[in-house]
Amino acid sequence: MTSPAILRVDGLVASPRSFSFDDLQAFSETEHVRDFTRFHPKRPGDGVTLRALLNRVAPASEATYLTLHATRDDFAASIPLEDLVDEAVVVYQLDGTPYPDSKGGPFRFLLKNPAMCHTDALDDCANVKFLDRIELTAGGGRDTRRNDEQAQEALHHHG
Repeated sequence: MTSPAILRVDGLVASPRSFSFDDLQAFSETEHVRDFTRFHPKRPGDGVTLRALLNRVAPASEATYLTLHATRDDFAASIPLEDLVDEAVVVYQLDGTPYPDSKGGPFRFLLKNPAMCHTDALDDCANVKFLDRIELTAGGGRDTRRNDEQAQEALHHHG
């Protein structure tokens, strides 16, 4: 039997935390985003806001970037915090059960506003599958995204 999935939020924070499915379910209703398909029709599920997660870890004032880690794919994307603090959601459940691997679970980082993608600071890679760690840093952190457009297109047309 595999151990329950854990999402770590650490780095430049006062109180690093690890969140399980049950922990996220216990967030208040106002901290949840129900039915993500209202923002993106092909992304079902429920999640919690990035702001709700950050409120629990108390980011340091010098934390200006998030590095989103998906260890399973050795993927990391470093993104300016101010660009997405009110737009990002961590989707963690579908129909009341843990978000399936087939959809990028157990945790998937998504942006509510798809128009934010393909800007200088944010692109579709800010929608991170298999998320297991959010690290706050002063300045950009590890970033494995490829910058050429063909690589981006290939990456985003597989699910």
